[in-house]
Amino acid sequence: MEPLPEPVDITPVQAAPEALSGAFGRGVQALRQHRDREGTVTVPRNHIETLDDDTEVRLGVWLTNTKARRAGLGETQLAALAEHGLNWAG
Repeated sequence: MEPLPEPVDITPVQAAPEALSGAFGRGVQALRQHRDREGTVTVPRNHIETLDDDTEVRLGVWLTNTKARRAGLGETQLAALAEHGLNWAG
């Protein structure tokens, strides 16, 4: 007989504030705002999202660049994207 495997922790990952600061954090905030308003994370490349503090985020460009650089993202950043339906980890 083999012992049962250890239970797997399925607690959702909460993004650490330091991983979501700066340009990446603004991009995630813009993505969340767009998704909440439009119901989708599909964004045209030329779309600019204006945050509540009047900061403009070139969301379409940010998404394209973030996807191209996904291999260099940390687990916390990938988890933040996955929370919005962007599962680029693999």
